[in-house]
Amino acid sequence: MIYVTGDTHGDITRFKSPEMKKLGRGDTLIIAGDFGFLWNNSKEEKAALKKLAEKGFTIAFLDGCHENFDILEKYAPEEWHGGKARIIKPNIVHLMRGQVYTIEKTKIFTFGGGHSQDIEFRRDNDWWEREQPSQAEIREGIAHLRENHYAIDYIITHEPPASLKECLGVDVLERLELHAFFEDVIKNCKYKKWFFGKCHIDKHIPIKFYAVFNSVLPLK
Repeated sequence: MIYVTGDTHGDITRFKSPEMKKLGRGDTLIIAGDFGFLWNNSKEEKAALKKLAEKGFTIAFLDGCHENFDILEKYAPEEWHGGKARIIKPNIVHLMRGQVYTIEKTKIFTFGGGHSQDIEFRRDNDWWEREQPSQAEIREGIAHLRENHYAIDYIITHEPPASLKECLGVDVLERLELHAFFEDVIKNCKYKKWFFGKCHIDKHIPIKFYAVFNSVLPLK
């Protein structure tokens, strides 16, 4: 089975919740951004990664707005289920932007990154410009959607489409090129459901959109 959940922010207790106990050997858990276990290379962080590496299921995460890209980019991209990914541990995988992965015969389009609401406080300390998707990454995403004839089973992103933010009670502080791209995806792509993690809430926005945080939802 494939499941999706929201931002974990390096909190190992999230993996001890009753929601997580539904995952079994061979399952895949996709985290919709802000994984947070690659942040400072501390002793505690390495111990947490070791515990996650002992899980019987695969942990596949998108990058979000609170990642240490200097650490993340030390892992060279390689092919994984039909797309580019960074293999952190045999069962811990970074799903890269604009990729299409085929897992259990299911096509999943992923696009991490976004805009930090706390950028002014973090800019001089622990903020990375690479959190904001580039034109090249968007072009790559468009190319992969085109290769798949704009037909995908599921879309998982960190940012929500800007057109949903009023429904979520979120102000659009900055219009990103990413927002225009997502609106084009809504108009042109066929998909069953779209999941995103940034808003830190669990909410279904009919018909196809799901904000995820603590929930662990099956894709199908």
